[in-house]
Amino acid sequence: MVPRQPGAQKLVLVMVGLPARGKTFVARKLLRYLSWLGYRSLWVNVGDYRRARAGAKQPANYFASDNAETREARMGFAMAALEDLLGWFATGGEVGIYDATNTERDRRDVIRARCDAAGVQVLFIETICDDEAVIDASVRRNKLNLPDYAGVDPEEAFRDFRARIAHYQKTYAPVSDDEGSFVKIIDQGRQVVLNRIEGYLSARLVFFLMHIHPTERSVWLTRHGESTFNLSGRIGGDPPLSPRGEEYARALSAFVRAKRGAATPVVWTSTLGRTLATAAHVPEAPVAWRPLDEIDAGVCDGMTYQEIKAQLPDEFSARAKDKFRYRYPRGESYADVVQRLEPVIVELERQASPVLLIAHQAVLRSLYGYLMGKPQDECPYLEIPLHHVIELTPTEFGYDEQRTRLL
Repeated sequence: MVPRQPGAQKLVLVMVGLPARGKTFVARKLLRYLSWLGYRSLWVNVGDYRRARAGAKQPANYFASDNAETREARMGFAMAALEDLLGWFATGGEVGIYDATNTERDRRDVIRARCDAAGVQVLFIETICDDEAVIDASVRRNKLNLPDYAGVDPEEAFRDFRARIAHYQKTYAPVSDDEGSFVKIIDQGRQVVLNRIEGYLSARLVFFLMHIHPTERSVWLTRHGESTFNLSGRIGGDPPLSPRGEEYARALSAFVRAKRGAATPVVWTSTLGRTLATAAHVPEAPVAWRPLDEIDAGVCDGMTYQEIKAQLPDEFSARAKDKFRYRYPRGESYADVVQRLEPVIVELERQASPVLLIAHQAVLRSLYGYLMGKPQDECPYLEIPLHHVIELTPTEFGYDEQRTRLL
């Protein structure tokens, strides 16, 4: 679990920016990261409230600032979403993400006043981009698939969404220094501007935000090839590959060569021999990371689960009751593994090239849980079989998954 700081305050991350600037992409990344770290987190999207209460298919003029009738209704949807979020804080929530344009100063002042009254700290996160080619690509890739444009001709939908953006631009006021804590992400991370960042969690999130960026690159996850310990059912250790494991290493190399395309992948392994041996035939030289080493089984290292049950029945029982938090004597828990994997997560988010990650079951369960937005407690039970490659391809909201069995 994440170490909580004394007197830590509840925090709401208020997204700011014109449409098609990546606010929801950033919000989803933050939600996944916070949940993986163990914070009780909630994302609310004002657009979802508007679609649910007023219907999805609204023309661009619906969003005009001088449309008095719809302006009042849209403010009502925004406040309903905010009140639901603040109500959730009252039930034990720790971090909320309030996803909307919030491009007008008076709207942000209302949000900050309501949060202050509820005892919730505000951090504005503003996404800024003026590159028309990037904006057009974002509209075509992400916005035309919204329920707002179901069944609408793509070119007509594109023109309507660009008109919607133009309405917001007329009243857009960037976050200013006197509004308190903020982060401005400019041109998809080319520049990051900070103001009055306060507290442990806010500083941690800023560091994460400095490394994320939209990318089309894939991530491939695979365990090492079968080892001699896999054959005997023993955990931990640093055993060599079995003959079948060596065969998998060659099959993995052929898989990577076929998938390489125009981009050369980055290859990461643990420092243990069985992952390095699995990467031996891959054309790219691997980078060995100690944080990718298998969970430390402590005094149970080299034992089978049957031996642990017979010789250490209390430990066997404790592990069965809470597999995520159970720590092997003189060893680690899954919660410890999550903590040491954080630098890997940040570096993974920073990468623009495809990444092939060869590691171990507990480590890959934790990384896969992060990438797929799984709750922490599910990580120890995620299926990561030997001799499979899990290929994850990014979407706006997460990853599409494909599993390939090589042997």
